[in-house]
Amino acid sequence: MKNLKLEMHFAAAAALCVAGAANAAIVYSGTLNFVCAVDIDGCYINVETGQLSNGPGSGVPGWDVNPYSSGGGMNFFNSTGGGQMRFPGVTTGPAGNLALGTTVGSTGSYNTSTTGVVFGSAAGNWQYSAQNYIGFRFVSSAGTTHYGWMRFAMGAAGSSGTSMTRTVVDYAYESVAGTSIAVGAGIIPAPGALALLGVAGLAGRRRR
Repeated sequence: MKNLKLEMHFAAAAALCVAGAANAAIVYSGTLNFVCAVDIDGCYINVETGQLSNGPGSGVPGWDVNPYSSGGGMNFFNSTGGGQMRFPGVTTGPAGNLALGTTVGSTGSYNTSTTGVVFGSAAGNWQYSAQNYIGFRFVSSAGTTHYGWMRFAMGAAGSSGTSMTRTVVDYAYESVAGTSIAVGAGIIPAPGALALLGVAGLAGRRRR
C-alpha cells in the first residue's frame, strides 16, 4: 500500500511537470541565479528578451522589473504599466511574498510605487535566508499587459553598507495578454529530477 501511494505521488508530480512544460502559453526563464547589485540601481530585467543586467536601466532596453536596494531591504522600481502584486486581500503597501499556486492576474492589487517590501512573520511578508515569490504585471513590446511570477533567493538580514544578497532564481509569464498565471507555473525540472522520478516509480513497481 505504501509503495502504491509513493508511485501515485511521483506520477502526479511528473504529470504536473509535463503539464507545465507542455503549456506553450507560459514562457519560463529557466534557472538564472543572477545576483543583483546591492546599490541604488540594482538589477534591471526585461522578461521578454531574457536580458538581466546590473547598473543603469539604459543597459536593458524595455526593462520590466527592477529590484534594488543599497541597504538591507528590498525595493522595486516599475516601468510604465508595471507593478508587483500585493498579498491576496491586501490593497495597500508593497509587493507581497506569495505562496506557490497563488493566482496572479487582473483581479490582484498591484504596487506601482517604490515602497520597500516588509520582512517578518505575518502573511505576505518577505523572509530572510529564504526563497520569496512575487507576482508582477508588465506591458509587452506589443503594448499588451501580461502577468508573471518571479522567484528571489534572499540572503541573511543586512543593514546599510552590507551585502545582503538578492538573487533572481527564475521567472515565468503568460504570453497571452491578460491571462492569469499561478505562482510556480511553468517550472521545468532539471533532467536529473525527471530521472529520479522515473527511477523511483520503477523501484516501486519492482518492490510490488
